[in-house]
Amino acid sequence: MRNQIEFKVYGKYALFTDPVTRIGGEKFTYQIPTYQALKGIVESIYWKPTITWYIDEVRVMNAIQTEVKGVRPIKYQDDSNDLAYYTYLREPMYHVRAHFEFNENRPDLAYDRNEEKHHNIAKRCVKRGGRRDIYLGTRECQGYVEYCEFDSGSGFYDSYGEISFGPMFHGFTYPDENSVGELQARIWRPTMKDGKIQFVRPGNCEIIRSIRKDSVKSFEENINFKSVDDEYGEIFKEVNR
Repeated sequence: MRNQIEFKVYGKYALFTDPVTRIGGEKFTYQIPTYQALKGIVESIYWKPTITWYIDEVRVMNAIQTEVKGVRPIKYQDDSNDLAYYTYLREPMYHVRAHFEFNENRPDLAYDRNEEKHHNIAKRCVKRGGRRDIYLGTRECQGYVEYCEFDSGSGFYDSYGEISFGPMFHGFTYPDENSVGELQARIWRPTMKDGKIQFVRPGNCEIIRSIRKDSVKSFEENINFKSVDDEYGEIFKEVNR
């Protein structure tokens, strides 16, 4: 697919949860990563408001195993410590395939739509493990990114057949990603076939709920935004030193 990248992401633990369960209490991970978690990983590799990343599919490489840990989170009421049990995925590893498209809801950034340069920088960032820290669901679950071919290697579920995971949180649609300026939440029903999960596009999810109206952050060149042409030129100079 056009503007596509492929990579492997892995770590010691992962915690992919429904946002509703984020505040307080005990947390239990989904068995598979959410679309939003994978999108966050891709955006940590490379992102600009000019583009929108779409997760095409994920391949589950290791067996789905969980581990329970006793933790002492901070209470939101009085900043004291609480006691809770979190259930993590253990030794997760995924192959991810994603692509970007230009965000048509940002006409103010039309001058930054150089497809080839964005793609080249994204591929370079994949090979270097990303621009920002990678997390597998939550901050305490450090992740690592490496370049790989999506269909390379053998996975635990390669000949496992079909598994359905029921209703599951898909992701958020932010105000600058839709035409109505709303923050929206999406629900879908994922199915894994021989270890692979193909994601539906955000607008095709079964359930889309509006949360609230919100504003869109503005970007101004040379103030809080650097064009891809300038960035690409800087990278080119660094490579040829």
